[in-house]
Amino acid sequence: MGAEGDLVDIRRSRGCRCFAARAGEAVVGYGWLSSSREWIGEVGLEITPGPGEAYIWNCVTLPTHRLQGVFSGLVDTMCATAAAEGLRRLWIASLRGTAESALPPAGFQPALRIRREEDDLHVERVSSELAGDALSVLGISAGAVPRAGPPRRH
Repeated sequence: MGAEGDLVDIRRSRGCRCFAARAGEAVVGYGWLSSSREWIGEVGLEITPGPGEAYIWNCVTLPTHRLQGVFSGLVDTMCATAAAEGLRRLWIASLRGTAESALPPAGFQPALRIRREEDDLHVERVSSELAGDALSVLGISAGAVPRAGPPRRH
């Protein structure tokens, strides 16, 4: 996990679970699943999944294995595990132009688009059905203009 290797024990101690994708004995990708409050570094907000929900985050595919379905397989496995455990909803954040295209086949639908300009966050509702719930788990009041918090390691 490179520079984040020292965070593994901290994350596990608060209940986060790590899923790994392997090619033979080598780990080629990983991602985290959490049912409690987590930091979304890209936008500087916390997410607090509700009961029966969890958040998929910090998914990484090693550069030599990108565009080979590692991320899709990882997300599919995390979704299947969560469903088998009775979780009814998963949240995930993605940056435009990254692995965003892998999310609809796994059942994810966009709820919000958040654009960050320094510490100003511009929130656009994408799905009227999901946007209210998404704002709620992010702790954003309807009509509020949220600001990003300071960077942190978590």
